[in-house]
Amino acid sequence: MPRRNSNAPHIPVVATIDIGTTSARAIIFSQEGEEIAKHQIEYSTTASETPAESQNTDQFRRRSSLLRHNEPIFTAEGIAISITDDVEIENNSASAGPTLRFPQPGWVECMPVHILANAVQCLTACLITLRKINQNPALSLKYKVKAIGIANMRETTIVWLRKTGKPLSNGITWTDTRTSEIVQHLEKMIDDDRKEELKQKTGLPLSTYFLAAKLRWLLDNDDVIREEYEKGDGNLMFGTVDTWLIYHLTKEKTFVSDVTNASRTYFMDLETRDYDDDLLDFWGIDPTRIRLPKIVSLSEFYGSFAAPNLSQLGFHNRITQEAYDILKAITGVPICGCLGDQSASLVGQLAVKPGLAKCTYGTGCFLLYNTGTRKLISEHGTLTTLGYWFPTLEGEDGLPHYALEGSIAVAGSIIQWLRDNLKLIENAKDIGPLASQVPNSGGVVFIPAFSGLYAPYWDGGARGTIFGMTQYTSSSHIARAALEGVCFQVRAILRAMANDAGASEDFLEEALTNQNEKKPLLALAVDGGMSKADEVLQIQADILGPCVTVQRAVISECTALGAAIAAGLSFKDPQDRVWKDFDDVIAKVHDTKAEDRNSFVAQLADKDRRARWKRWENAVDRAKGWLDEE
Repeated sequence: MPRRNSNAPHIPVVATIDIGTTSARAIIFSQEGEEIAKHQIEYSTTASETPAESQNTDQFRRRSSLLRHNEPIFTAEGIAISITDDVEIENNSASAGPTLRFPQPGWVECMPVHILANAVQCLTACLITLRKINQNPALSLKYKVKAIGIANMRETTIVWLRKTGKPLSNGITWTDTRTSEIVQHLEKMIDDDRKEELKQKTGLPLSTYFLAAKLRWLLDNDDVIREEYEKGDGNLMFGTVDTWLIYHLTKEKTFVSDVTNASRTYFMDLETRDYDDDLLDFWGIDPTRIRLPKIVSLSEFYGSFAAPNLSQLGFHNRITQEAYDILKAITGVPICGCLGDQSASLVGQLAVKPGLAKCTYGTGCFLLYNTGTRKLISEHGTLTTLGYWFPTLEGEDGLPHYALEGSIAVAGSIIQWLRDNLKLIENAKDIGPLASQVPNSGGVVFIPAFSGLYAPYWDGGARGTIFGMTQYTSSSHIARAALEGVCFQVRAILRAMANDAGASEDFLEEALTNQNEKKPLLALAVDGGMSKADEVLQIQADILGPCVTVQRAVISECTALGAAIAAGLSFKDPQDRVWKDFDDVIAKVHDTKAEDRNSFVAQLADKDRRARWKRWENAVDRAKGWLDEE
């Protein structure tokens, strides 16, 4: 990796690009994990007023029409945010419309060039902020971007032409279910032994979730893509969002995918960390007809930053020449960190030791349990994935680390539903106080299976169900039961993960008083919108019991921080790194006093907790197969 020496002393910082499902952001982090600069664009899916084209730096960072209305909007998590200099709403009339699209029921698409443009715009806004900070005469040393990291939503599929760099279709996002017929057909065609063989290689079940079926769908249904595929001239390129961004943001046009993203394609063998001929053949993919990105680690030099020419990619009226001039400040800076969002959150939560787990309460809920260098194939309904791989680090830290993953379809969106559909609350932040008006749910159990039950139950026929209501039941009981419904599912997933790791069936109920005894789960680190409410985390701690401490992230942007850590640790020479190793990261970023304030332990009596868990399991059994009974 080229070293970027500077004649003048400076403070190294790391810039990150974080592409989510419903928003894009860029953040510049200090060595202490502090946000030096931040800018976010929330995607919208309906037409909005066109602001005048901006001609100066300040206007570039905001939408005048939106600021004039200055109304809060809601993220997918149901959390209200105000439009400020740091957060803006996408202008749909720019170029060809919104980034996120829903063309048919079950179809969720994204515009690849828009994602790239949003990333560039957010990065530019951060550099403007950084430049203003550096102009402060009281600052003895200037900040300088040393490395760039990328975090991205996983499983989103993009196909483009090598000659032009232009995508041949909209990207198919991870939530899209158009491939259900393909998956169902394969499920019927293969026996249980073959399914187990595939699972041992990939750690994944057959599902619409992963990329292979999406690429297969494009080859079967998109005439332009199929025609290019049949030519077999090496012009057709396939990748995820990380591949797309790195290809267009590097001077070298680097074509790579990191292992955490590649492990979600259904093409990669978890042991070899490379494409598997048998898996490619299973999906009918000929790698001589479509170029697949090289699989690399998440912390190494990929290429030198260079601003893309968005006009040549068909995108107009967004990035000004002044913006391109601002981006020259980081031209040549190495892009050297990249990982999928859930792995990024695991690293950003500093859950880098085996036995640690993290839970992100977003629209849905994602749990990752660090199993270290052991690749555990779940027998209890969770997925196996590549957690992270830092090859520059010494010893076991430098080896690939695996994780068990569980997902819940409905988490933060239950708050949105209570607000918008039932009108129980006016703002998302009101859910905690409402639920706290009662000491318990009054016997009410809420199964929030609006689109079926995910891990570890995996019942697509289940539906949202409320049990145990009486005339005594109030809105507070329903609100509390809804929050408990998310927390009970977290408990079920953690129990399944710990069982896969060799713990006893009832480890959450055991009183592990021997401090020398190895605990299957050391702590649950939490982040995301719902984790901001103390009431939610206390409910979660009570449901998990005394064996597990719930630890809220001190730094809210854990996903972006994980990408920054990956970039900062990528340099081969420890003296060149932003942090020397994991211990250095923890020492600089970790705030012990803040940790104490953000720790939650069980206060509920064991007898009550066990009774409520039994009631939850009974309710799940009754909610299963609801559609099958029609």
